[in-house]
Order: sequence, then structure tokens, then C-alpha cells
Amino acid sequence: MPHKAKPHKGMAKRFKVTKTGKVLHRHEKNSHLRSGRTSKLKRHLGRPGVLAEGMARNVRRYLNVVKLKPMQAEHEARQGETARKPEAAGARK
Repeated sequence: MPHKAKPHKGMAKRFKVTKTGKVLHRHEKNSHLRSGRTSKLKRHLGRPGVLAEGMARNVRRYLNVVKLKPMQAEHEARQGETARKPEAAGARK
């Protein structure tokens, strides 16, 4: 029998994959000695960051998320925008 694909539980707790395939992570430098940091920095560190695509590929592989490809989603969105522009220009005339 083939091996059943299981996600890496430690990575599943630390990362989240969005619908488009981007991988979100928690920021570092957020646990102690925060009084020396500015309010803006603390605010930004509290929000999730987007992982670089090179590392995100590995994380998606560990989490068994193979269908989501963010670069492909961005490309298709750009193709849709360029396809709409000539139609809008033609409608004005």
C-alpha cells in the first residue's frame, strides 16, 4: 500500500497557507524586551508576514499543499487585467 500523506504537525501549527497559496508566518522579536521597540514596530510585528517564495515551496511540501501556486495565481490575474484593457478602450469609441 502507498504511504498516506500526512502534514508535518509542527509546521502546521506555525504556518498558514492562504487560498492563493501564500504562506503566512509569525514574526520574530515579539516575545520579550518589547518596551524598547516603537509602537509602529510592535504593531507590524503582531501581524502575520508573508514567507519568501523559495521557503514557502518547502513549507507547502511539508504541509501537503500541492495545488496552490501563488506565482501562477498572480500571473493569471495579470493576464486577466491585460485582456480587459483593450475591451474597455474599444467600448469608449
